[in-house]
Amino acid sequence: MAKDAIGFALSTLNRLAGSEFLDRLGLRHGAERLAYRLTKSGFQVITTSARAFKASGKPDRPARLHAPGQTTDLFDLGITEEQQMIRDSVRGFADEVLRPGAEDADAAQRTDPAVQEQARELGLNFFAVPESLGGAAAERSTVTSLLVAEELGRGDMGQAVAILAPMGVANALTQWGTALQQDKYLTPFAGENPPLATIAVCEPRPLFDPCALRTTATRDGDHWVLNGEKSLVPLAAEAELFLVAAETGEGPAVFIVEGGSDGLGAGEDPAMGIRASGQRPLKLDNVRVPADQRLGNEDFDYRAFVDLGTLAWCALAIGTGQAVLDYVVPYCNERQAFGEPISHRQAVAFMIADIAIELDAMRMLTYRAACRAEQGKTFQREAHLARTLVKDKAMKIGTDGVQLLGGHGFTHEYPVERWYRDLRAIGVAFGGLHL
Repeated sequence: MAKDAIGFALSTLNRLAGSEFLDRLGLRHGAERLAYRLTKSGFQVITTSARAFKASGKPDRPARLHAPGQTTDLFDLGITEEQQMIRDSVRGFADEVLRPGAEDADAAQRTDPAVQEQARELGLNFFAVPESLGGAAAERSTVTSLLVAEELGRGDMGQAVAILAPMGVANALTQWGTALQQDKYLTPFAGENPPLATIAVCEPRPLFDPCALRTTATRDGDHWVLNGEKSLVPLAAEAELFLVAAETGEGPAVFIVEGGSDGLGAGEDPAMGIRASGQRPLKLDNVRVPADQRLGNEDFDYRAFVDLGTLAWCALAIGTGQAVLDYVVPYCNERQAFGEPISHRQAVAFMIADIAIELDAMRMLTYRAACRAEQGKTFQREAHLARTLVKDKAMKIGTDGVQLLGGHGFTHEYPVERWYRDLRAIGVAFGGLHL
């Protein structure tokens, strides 16, 4: 009831805030502040109420996807015709939908539901769900997911995170979910109204290690009780389903938590970058989840779960870095100083060349890790190497992009300042995504 009241009040205030009547009375600022305070206090108490997730039966075994049949033990950067077709479709969506609305989404600190709907029309959720459960996936392809993430990041990283977060939950349920978990939580992703979902791993403390969690899960009979706080959780105030990482005393585990659960709330802490993803803190105060909602069985690999999310962040950074390069080349060729394009200056040309070199190195390491993951090989070392390079070079690319534009790079009129802020997140982000 409290949430219905808050929603009704916000709806009324939002309609009122769009009226010219407030301007005539000089009351617009007060109404906007009231809406902000009500939103903030409401989200500190509750999250989106959950849909009624129900199992349709008692499946015998979980559906799993296997590596593509043509996969070899060799590192191959070539992509198939189907992957290229998917890549082209996502690139068109990124260019035509994400990039034009990026500035507004960043300012609003959320991704427009219409954009989410258009992303669903691409069928991205279907590629995360096995055919036997109503989806379109016949095989597991980490490389395809990486290509999708890169192209979305090239459009706008913030909106890309909001779009990929539900896909990440579906991928994790496909790879490790039990038969019951898949029947109850994965099949809705192949329906007409797939749920908004997200992954919560990161915690608000310096030098965070995803394998040393302070969020705890304590066994209490047929339930687990979760306590702690997560940070930088995409869609935290909107998601209907969460995968929450917590320490059980025997090592880290991941739990399926439905939105609207008692004790589950989203806080207020606007981020510097990737603002369109709607990132907020997620607070867990004695949140009870049934024992069968611990993700997976003996086959669950927490390290791989984290590393696949790391590769998704790397792919987003590569896409955003490519956007920077694509922007600064024509800018520096057209910008005149002292009677000639600034690209004729050696310092400028070398800086642009460095961006291109760093992007190729980032791609090589990230694709190498994704290729090994697709082949079913260990890829922890490769994922760590990719993240180590990407978090350093991505921030440098963002800094160089601003530097190349000079004073223009420091204004909202040009997109490089947003790309700079987004790329800074790569050094601290864990969770939210999963290839």
